[in-house]
Amino acid sequence: MSAPVDPQSVPSARPASSSHDALARDVLARPLAAMSLLDAVRDLHRDVAATGFPLELADTPGASASRERLVDQLAEHLIPRLTELSAPAVVVVSGSTGAGKSTLVNSLVGREVSAAGVLRPTTRRPVLVHNPLDVELLSHHPVLESVEVVADENVPRGIALLDAPDLDSVLESNRLSAHRLLEAADLWLFVTTAARYGDALPWQVLQSAVDRGTSIAMVLNRVPPASLPTVRGDLLERLRGHGLQGSPLFVVPDVGPHEGLLSAAVVAPIQRWLQMLAGPDRARTVIGRTLRGSLSALRPWVDELAEAVQHQADAAATIAAALDEALAEPSAQAVASVRGGAVADGAVRARWDELTAPGAPFAGIPRPSGRLRGSARAGRARAVAVEPLLADLVRAVTAAMGAAGAHTERVLRARIVGPGAPEGGASVDAAWSASEAAQTRSSAAEQTARGWVAQGPRVVRAALAVPPPATDPDGAARRSRDVAREARRRAKAEKVLTTEGLAALALAGAAGVVPARDLLADVLGAAGTQAVDDLRADLVDRVLAQVALERAHAADALDHPDLADDAASRLRLRLAVLKGLT
Repeated sequence: MSAPVDPQSVPSARPASSSHDALARDVLARPLAAMSLLDAVRDLHRDVAATGFPLELADTPGASASRERLVDQLAEHLIPRLTELSAPAVVVVSGSTGAGKSTLVNSLVGREVSAAGVLRPTTRRPVLVHNPLDVELLSHHPVLESVEVVADENVPRGIALLDAPDLDSVLESNRLSAHRLLEAADLWLFVTTAARYGDALPWQVLQSAVDRGTSIAMVLNRVPPASLPTVRGDLLERLRGHGLQGSPLFVVPDVGPHEGLLSAAVVAPIQRWLQMLAGPDRARTVIGRTLRGSLSALRPWVDELAEAVQHQADAAATIAAALDEALAEPSAQAVASVRGGAVADGAVRARWDELTAPGAPFAGIPRPSGRLRGSARAGRARAVAVEPLLADLVRAVTAAMGAAGAHTERVLRARIVGPGAPEGGASVDAAWSASEAAQTRSSAAEQTARGWVAQGPRVVRAALAVPPPATDPDGAARRSRDVAREARRRAKAEKVLTTEGLAALALAGAAGVVPARDLLADVLGAAGTQAVDDLRADLVDRVLAQVALERAHAADALDHPDLADDAASRLRLRLAVLKGLT
């Protein structure tokens, strides 16, 4: 016959205390408090489920696993239990492969409700057995979505037996199902054997149950009578070492090879104990104790999760600072390149040489006497002649922008994935690589180049509108003559060169063609020099914006709610509310 140890004790993950039981009864006795607690747990579940870990940090795998366990505990146990406090206590029968879980459940019910046999895995779909009168109380429990439900009058009202798949099943889906169903338990009935009770996996699972405050009982199956004292003594010592000294232990002797149900006498002590638990006061005590234990276990879990989120936010801030620091060198190099005239190298200078060669449209302007020659017709011809130069400028600026962006990308990537890179930089690099940053860079560079070239006519018109300085501020008459003469000169320049031609000179000069800058200064004076300076300053601003665009692409992965400075505060708020209610 089976030999239970303290079968009349109420199972718990740790020794029971009167204050603990009082708190459990308090939760069950106050509907309004339970509802406010349910709201708090639902809010916590929503926020925990929405929590992400965008950066791969050292603690990310553990934090992700902890989050999943927390989500399961909230969704599978706490929310259903708080929603229906009067629902039967869910007793999950769990254990390793071949421990005899299904045979035990069938024997307790008195008929085969769950497939049992020597072929593994036996339990493919979990089976939940309950009293027919409890069907309405169980109707909204989420566990029903993934189990086969059986109603049987031999199951006492107030409890439901759930035969779970093997914890170490060869099928991953079974293993995942087994662990998820354990989250739904009000009580674990853990089945092991004399040959396998020392395996590491069961004790790892049992320890996790202790950590979350779940009530536990154990069945030691197939124990040879000769080894019973030794095995039971060793197992009790192990239970004490894991904080399970208050948990009932039932011993089922080895009955040898057999098929079908265990004899009624063998399972009678477990049956009587379950019937005792099914009583209203006992069942509510078990439910309340596990519920209170689970709520208490949430506190360190949520706190650890908030710390992991804060670690993500801190790492993101470190990466952002590293990117900002790394931006200085490519920015300075890009500015130096523009100011040094590198944009004009190559096609732009060659095109300028063509335009100013003997007999070309811009040759001999102005005459040695300083006077501008040409007509409006010649001006229109020059406006057409500069179109290839403008196209060359667009291509040259596009290339310069692209080069500045590519160089910036290399510098930034080296900073976040190279030697001494901040933790989590590889995640940013991977997200950056998966983005459309390169295509965006190319498109943005060309748009920037066209926008800059389009600024030429506007800047020239502004320069033409600037009043010319007087050479003799004290002589009003002379000043008037100077202004009039300069106005005529500007009008002549606009006629023989057109606004487009003057804009081409200003743009080429700003890009680095010194003769073009000098020519514009000859025909427009200080206003021409100012136009070149303005366009060069605008080009510097644009290339800096292109460099900054690379910084923005790199930082796209950091633009995530879970990487915000206050990302952890939401979880900490939920934790504070939960502490206030429990």
